Amino acid sequence: MSQPPPEHTEHREIVAAPARAVYDLVVDVSRWPLVFPPTVHVEHVERGQSSEVIRIWATANDTVKGWTSRRDLDPQARRVSFRQEVSAPPVATMSGEWIIEPAGDGRCLVRLTHDFRAVGDDPAATAWIHQAVDRNSRSELAALRAAVESPAEGDGRFLAFDDVVHVDGDPADVYDFLNEAGQWDRRLPHVARVELTEDTPGLQVLEMDTRTPDGSTHTTRSVRVCFPHRRIVYKQLRTPALMSVHTGQWMVEPYGDATIVTSTHRVVLIPDAVPEVLGPDASLGDARKYVRTALGRNSTATMHAAKEYAERRRLAVRP
Repeated sequence: MSQPPPEHTEHREIVAAPARAVYDLVVDVSRWPLVFPPTVHVEHVERGQSSEVIRIWATANDTVKGWTSRRDLDPQARRVSFRQEVSAPPVATMSGEWIIEPAGDGRCLVRLTHDFRAVGDDPAATAWIHQAVDRNSRSELAALRAAVESPAEGDGRFLAFDDVVHVDGDPADVYDFLNEAGQWDRRLPHVARVELTEDTPGLQVLEMDTRTPDGSTHTTRSVRVCFPHRRIVYKQLRTPALMSVHTGQWMVEPYGDATIVTSTHRVVLIPDAVPEVLGPDASLGDARKYVRTALGRNSTATMHAAKEYAERRRLAVRP
């Protein structure tokens, strides 16, 4: 008995920007976690001039999924086709295409298509995928339009920085401390409450109440993708009031018989939130300094606690 044809969807968006600028952003997957709300992390598995294989972690209907896709790149036609090589249930197969077409007056039409089949062609699973594809496609196209029409990198909203700590301890111990975030409320004074779930090994959802210097707390919710024993990347799904986007990474690297641990933050600020949070006379520059200080203070405190943990463990095993 033959299979039914795959499900097909198409979503469209008019963008007030040249087609090539939009194509370049679709190709540059390193920017996707900052641009596309569903995307948590993307990395290359293979990379060539006209094709590549990428690994993606993203939210779908309030769950987190990871899959591997092959992409074919056509800069002249401004088309990017994709096909999932390793899908996450309930998806059995998924393919599609980004098509960017000039629309006159410096604008372009972006078309995003999907062709998919659910595992076992199950009707309930098919409906679930339809909902996820529709929700994510609408979100991604709106975010793509906003990112190209008003780049955060050009107006001071984008902020990126690193903090580094040297540890006289084993990288695996440093990583374990950062990975075991479910214990941070007992290990870190600035963490008031923490809830960690890890239904899939290496894929964590972390909800945390963080204390501020004035004694108040704010709640964040993050997805963390863990790569033992070297790095943890994350994206906040629920951010503090000043930020529309916050992604980051913990990198743990051997350095001789010691360890270098680096905390990286990438943030997009919300200018309209600045007066409410920092006062009517505060500027975007004030917000940049405030966020840099607050995030750097907490991540550095976490790294110093990891340092103490790893160095104590090394001393404990020395003769």
